[in-house]
Amino acid sequence: MVDWQDLHHFAVLARAGSLSAAARDLGVDHATIGWRVASLEDALALRLIERLPRRVALTPEGIAIAALAAEIAGTVQAIERRARGYAASPVATVRISAPPALAARLIAPQVAGFHRAQPGITLVLSGAARIAALDRGEAEIAVRLSRPDDPDLLIRRVGVMRFGLYATPDQAATPPEEWTFIGYDSVLEHVPQQAWLRTVLAGRPIVFQASDLFGQKEAARAGLGSVVLPRFLGDGDPTLVHLPVEPKPPSRDVWLVTYPDLKRSPVIRAAMDFLARVIGQGCPVGAQVE
Repeated sequence: MVDWQDLHHFAVLARAGSLSAAARDLGVDHATIGWRVASLEDALALRLIERLPRRVALTPEGIAIAALAAEIAGTVQAIERRARGYAASPVATVRISAPPALAARLIAPQVAGFHRAQPGITLVLSGAARIAALDRGEAEIAVRLSRPDDPDLLIRRVGVMRFGLYATPDQAATPPEEWTFIGYDSVLEHVPQQAWLRTVLAGRPIVFQASDLFGQKEAARAGLGSVVLPRFLGDGDPTLVHLPVEPKPPSRDVWLVTYPDLKRSPVIRAAMDFLARVIGQGCPVGAQVE
């Protein structure tokens, strides 16, 4: 009989494309991936991969088996999610993935109140720029700034993140043609607020780039230049002032995402209601007064 763990390791290898990537995903070493796949090949009496010097390539049979293995993995994950959704225990852990600024400034400060109201639920908050893979069990709930296109997900729009341009009062007092700017590094050139910033430079320089908003904000607080920040991050900082600029910076919808079978759990519903409330307060859907 085929060992499910052998099949699972092979499915991850097929998706990841290399032994090293599969080993990282599964938290094991290369040798474990290798012998698991070899065990599966023996059980099926098929060669599934071509072992090349620096990578592996699926054989035609391997491609076919990998597709079936991915379907099985999806079914197993659905079973696990359904079981968690049916769980009636009042003690539970809910893993939440959210963009770093939302996690640190809107969600984390309100967790104490949630804990008082729901002492049996432990929230595990991951403030990560990358999108968590809900289908691989990396989180039960995700907060995202782009609408997912997976039809299997339960999606709820809970807020609108509005942006503004900010600088120190000294920087703001300089003529606009002398302004300098702070932005994202090249990896995040595609995000709407960075694309907007590029349109208003008019030959003025970006003098500092950082991959996260907190680094950008600290550089602006030091007087280095003007920075695009979410309104909830910039408006409350007494060292920065909001700069008038046209066209106005963009806004981004904030989405709450989970799987429908998890939503059946009272624990997941409580966490989602909490997230919707605190994000809605910090990023209200209605128009914000300037």
